[in-house]
Amino acid sequence: MNSELARAAGALGGLSLALLFVAPRRDLRLGGLVGWVVGCGLLAIYLSPHGHHRVLAAAAVVGLICAAAGAWLVVRIPWLLAVATLACVPARIPVHVGSTQANLLLPLYAVVAIAALALAWELYGDDDRARELGPLAWPLAAFVAWEGVSLTWSPDVRQGAIELLFFVLPFGLLAIALARLVWSRAWVLTIYLQLALMALIFAVIGIVQYETRNIFWNPKVKVDNAYAPNGWFYRVNSVFYDPSIYGRFLVIGILASLVVILRRRRDPLWQIAALLTIGITWAGLLPSFSQSSFVALIAAVMVAAIVIWRRRSLFLIAACIGVLIGATIASPAVRHRASLSHVTSGRSTLVSKGLKVAEHHPIAGVGVGGFKHAYAEVAHLKGEEPKAAASHTTPVTVAAETGFVGLALFAWLVLAALATAFRRLGRGFDATARLAFGLALVAILVHCLFYNALFEDPTFWALLALIVVGARADAAEVPA
Repeated sequence: MNSELARAAGALGGLSLALLFVAPRRDLRLGGLVGWVVGCGLLAIYLSPHGHHRVLAAAAVVGLICAAAGAWLVVRIPWLLAVATLACVPARIPVHVGSTQANLLLPLYAVVAIAALALAWELYGDDDRARELGPLAWPLAAFVAWEGVSLTWSPDVRQGAIELLFFVLPFGLLAIALARLVWSRAWVLTIYLQLALMALIFAVIGIVQYETRNIFWNPKVKVDNAYAPNGWFYRVNSVFYDPSIYGRFLVIGILASLVVILRRRRDPLWQIAALLTIGITWAGLLPSFSQSSFVALIAAVMVAAIVIWRRRSLFLIAACIGVLIGATIASPAVRHRASLSHVTSGRSTLVSKGLKVAEHHPIAGVGVGGFKHAYAEVAHLKGEEPKAAASHTTPVTVAAETGFVGLALFAWLVLAALATAFRRLGRGFDATARLAFGLALVAILVHCLFYNALFEDPTFWALLALIVVGARADAAEVPA
């Protein structure tokens, strides 16, 4: 399969998913679902290794049968989809896609297949629901469609196809399926307990890794630890591939328990349990040495203080800012007047050159997946896939790959999501859950400013859906 057909498949998949987001009629949505399947199928054929077509076809048939059984169960107990999604979030497995290495959430793709079959099942029935994502439907549809179409002018079709096939297209459909859930306080509480338990287990594994000096998966982290300047510096990743992704997951778990402490003051048992959970999870977060995760946690805590205490939070915010400034001034790099690139571990250079890429392609960008290729040209790097061309900032990547149009659509989506999350928060259980979702979204958005893995994280897409589900329940005042 040639690259031109892959470009068309990416555009078809993005436009079809956008149609699923916003189409008001069931027949149009069925057409969008068929287009999504065809687009994903063609991209899969383009990326599939040569000589293994029979094995892959047999695996697809077996997977389809299993997915059909899972869809039957999800149609009857819809919240199992959210439980399965959260359970699969850590399972990022390094694989080779052609000549490119990628860390893929392989078990989660089975969940996406189940979600797609369940959605088709319901659309063929008498289910007339549409635009499940509410105020996020149009900005998300516009962004996904533009990103899919941008593959038609991308200089790196393979990388763009990987981003669309393994992240944007499947997780976008998963967001639709999750947004169709009917709000249930019992299931929301179940999701919190699952999240807290997972965070505790992963944190304990991280603590054990730090004590035993034995980590899993990532050889790069092992090498970095071997050359660490201090004996106490040893990064851990628990069951995750990357320490920063591990740290981000623990931050979300900490924030959920923090909301329990702040909002359930009349339940001392819940508060004690949540406090213990935060303490152990924090102990597991420390050896990740993920600066982006620490900043994300601080930012989300400040937002929580503003939402709950309003003007009384100003002192706490000022104290946090003072601590950050003091820590920055006290760092050896600043005291020895190191360059900005050295202080930021080279990320300022990546940002500045990434902005140059966006400046050279201001309207439409270089196309999805084209950042490395365009960055290498700007920085005069050699090699087909230079490691120094990796992006660490999602907004810069969006601006470089999709231009001003894509950046504006991304900003629209972020503002709409935050407004939906924090609008008219009351004091009840539903508002407390929405606050937890909103703070988790804030943490992920701050984290993506330092670590470019926003659209690759299914948690981001799931939060968009759950925020809408919670807001819809609050607006309708539906009893649990």
